[in-house]
Amino acid sequence: MEDEPVVLDVVPTEVEAELLCSLLRNSGIECAQRLSNQAAGAFGATSGVGPYEVLVYRKDLEAARELLDAPPE
Repeated sequence: MEDEPVVLDVVPTEVEAELLCSLLRNSGIECAQRLSNQAAGAFGATSGVGPYEVLVYRKDLEAARELLDAPPE
């Protein structure tokens, strides 16, 4: 399914997730971010703090990876 969201990357903070999404959006790639459940149950509670998943559509995954792997200009 080309229009299915998939995880592109997992980053430590919401700020980093927003920065990645901003870079992707500026290149024409739709993006979203959400709190990951990777650390669910850690420290006995969920606090809203933890790793964030950066999501793109499956059809954009390869282009998004290439963009993130490109050396800075």
